[in-house]
Amino acid sequence: MLTDLPNVLTMSRIVAIPVVVGCVAWGTPLGDALACILFILAGITDYLDGKLARSRQQLSDFGRMFDSIADKLLVGACLMVLAGYARLPYASLWPAIIILCREILVSGMREYLAERKASLPVTRLAKWKTGFQMTAIGFLLAGDGTGLLLQMPWLHVAMTGACLLWIAAVLTLITGWDYLTTGLRYVEL
Repeated sequence: MLTDLPNVLTMSRIVAIPVVVGCVAWGTPLGDALACILFILAGITDYLDGKLARSRQQLSDFGRMFDSIADKLLVGACLMVLAGYARLPYASLWPAIIILCREILVSGMREYLAERKASLPVTRLAKWKTGFQMTAIGFLLAGDGTGLLLQMPWLHVAMTGACLLWIAAVLTLITGWDYLTTGLRYVEL
């Protein structure tokens, strides 16, 4: 049901996207801090929706489909708004491109494999990739202006986010390759 709490949490991530983007577009340290806080809350809902769905036995096709879509929309929109406002420092546009390309590749493979009654289960390394990716995006959304807002000008938030995004990109390449080689076993040439 759409009104089950896990599904409401999933949909809240999609609803949060324009608010997070608007906060970044606002272009102030306060807007950056709010974007970061909303992104963190959205990340928490990603953890909670699945946990609640399993514990309450409220697993649904809607939840399985939209959980992944909500995650990809949130990550994609945040990376795009950060790129659009030149907020990806230290050449971190490249890991952002790698991450987006891998997400599209894996989504397409999952769709293809679903037609063949096969699946690509999420690996432990992919969960680590997601953790680094979400943490990196949170730092990048916060930006160095948040350090000034907190009266900690020595806090290099953007550099930390960029480094974490590069780590996420390396994990993205590894997990993307794993998914690709697994998925290709089901492809008829």
